[in-house]
Amino acid sequence: MTDICLIFELHQPFRVKKDFFWGRRLFEEEDDLFDHYFDLKLDQRIFEKVTAKCYYPTNETILELIEAFGGKFRVAYSISGTFIEQCERNDPALIDSFRDLSDTGCVEFLDQTYYHSLSSLYEDEDGFIEEVRMHQDLMKDLFGTTPRVFENTELLYNDRIAKMVEDLGYQGIIAEGAARVLRGRSPNQIYLPEKGDIKVLLRNYQLTDDIGFRFSSRAWEEYPLTADRYASWLAATPGDCITIFPDYETFGEHHWQDTGIFEFLKALPGEVLKRDDINFVTPSEAIKRHAPSGRLEVGPWDTTSWADIERTTASWIGNTMQWACYSHHKHLKSFRMSEKERMIWHYLGASDHFYYMFMQGGSAGEVHNYFSHFASPYDAFVTYFSVLLDFGARLRGGKEWKRG
Repeated sequence: MTDICLIFELHQPFRVKKDFFWGRRLFEEEDDLFDHYFDLKLDQRIFEKVTAKCYYPTNETILELIEAFGGKFRVAYSISGTFIEQCERNDPALIDSFRDLSDTGCVEFLDQTYYHSLSSLYEDEDGFIEEVRMHQDLMKDLFGTTPRVFENTELLYNDRIAKMVEDLGYQGIIAEGAARVLRGRSPNQIYLPEKGDIKVLLRNYQLTDDIGFRFSSRAWEEYPLTADRYASWLAATPGDCITIFPDYETFGEHHWQDTGIFEFLKALPGEVLKRDDINFVTPSEAIKRHAPSGRLEVGPWDTTSWADIERTTASWIGNTMQWACYSHHKHLKSFRMSEKERMIWHYLGASDHFYYMFMQGGSAGEVHNYFSHFASPYDAFVTYFSVLLDFGARLRGGKEWKRG
């Protein structure tokens, strides 16, 4: 029997103000740096829109399906700390709807970096460990759970990251089933890192993207995709465990309600469970049920992710603008900070800020532009780097930098 591991990603960043540089906000006198840097009104508008289109209707659908199938339909969520903070600011009742899901006993919550950051790539591990501990505390406070499976930001994975996560006590980690590291092997098996005993679950990106990206594309040769046909693909796919891991916004936001995406979701569990050879499990159940089939060697020079065709770090640090911002943000950590300043540093480390500076064209560029609130990658760079310069000046305590 093949297990289906269905995981959903939920994240919302705090976006820097688009007019921070052009509005002459650089080096202004300001006591509240959070309000100075981040566009809370824009965040609220986006959050409320997606909540109405996706979060509430999808939560309701998942809860109905769990109840309808008597616990045989099982899913997992990876929710960033900044998503929860936006819930608390804009719609606290949404957290209650996730608690309702948690109470079913059919939902697993994973840990990730609290700020959805690139901290696992930094040589200094302290920032990464701090974020993971914060997320652990958050999951325990909200849902009374201590996650045993970890999903790193953007599925960034290499042997060093696997070791850090194992040292933090996790039993499993999710990674991308990138062909270049599998070397002809199947993504639908459990693996171990080159060294260590943490179990690695690999996302099947082809089957995931059939839902996440291609579902509403009329140019796709498989359009329209039905739940029956998708379940038949799952049943025909060999392996111990097939991990399907899309953004939660797939339902209602990336694919609007009129595409039939909710009808697809509602029909999928029934189409899967009527077959005798496949069923649903959570990530923790998957790593308990299946023995590793081998080891994966993924050096730091070959870090995998779930982004774009390359599935590397190029989406965030692949061009000069991104690298300059990444390097400067990393450098700022060396300054002595107050607790509030350290929080600002963490917020500025979110992967989204770097994602907006992606320069490649084609379909990958279209995806990046879809998520960005900037007119261009250049505009994103000017704004974000100005914020870093402003923040750095304040850390240095140089009043001469401030505008009169």
